[in-house]
Amino acid sequence: MKIFFGLKLMLIGAIFSSNALAAQGNAEAGQAQYASCVLCHGQNGEGKPSAGGPALTGQSEEYLARQIGHFKRGIRGADATDIFGGQMRAMSSTLSSDQAVADVSAYIAAMDVTGPIEKTQGDTAKGAYIYQGSCASCHGGKGEGKPPLNAPRLAGLDGTYLIRQFVNFKSGLRGSHAEDIYGRQMKEMAKAIRTDDGINNLAAYITSLHQ
Repeated sequence: MKIFFGLKLMLIGAIFSSNALAAQGNAEAGQAQYASCVLCHGQNGEGKPSAGGPALTGQSEEYLARQIGHFKRGIRGADATDIFGGQMRAMSSTLSSDQAVADVSAYIAAMDVTGPIEKTQGDTAKGAYIYQGSCASCHGGKGEGKPPLNAPRLAGLDGTYLIRQFVNFKSGLRGSHAEDIYGRQMKEMAKAIRTDDGINNLAAYITSLHQ
């Protein structure tokens, strides 16, 4: 059953990733576009937890472009209670074209990978049990991500961001839009983490993956 499910996700991923970028990204041109991202995500994409901005390094160009597109179209960040998502939605509107989105995505994807600025304290052994049982098949055994499955890298993300996103998925704040195919999958997966301690332990384990 797991093999069949994995093959199904790969097939879906291949279909959607073929349309992830409407234009070929130019990293050099994207550097100027990234200037508006520095305040929250850092000069080198390392993230700024205090500003609510996660690390961006290590993500694929396709994933970055898809998420920016989701913010622009209100698929993500449209709920009034999603404060940080709303900020990103406003910032994404400054990218006036598909080419601009592709360019900044290419620039970010070319950055050197950073580790998490902020780790989470928790039971990493319990977190590992949750992660390897529920997350590794899509996000990789070491949180490296699997672009063919459209699953982003998790290693390197700070604990505060990870916990916020798990909570957002569980509550339906993220992953409820009909066009958010992979977000809807994550929404269902997040429901399997039944307690706050479970979320905290999972985040602790993920932040321990990038040494």
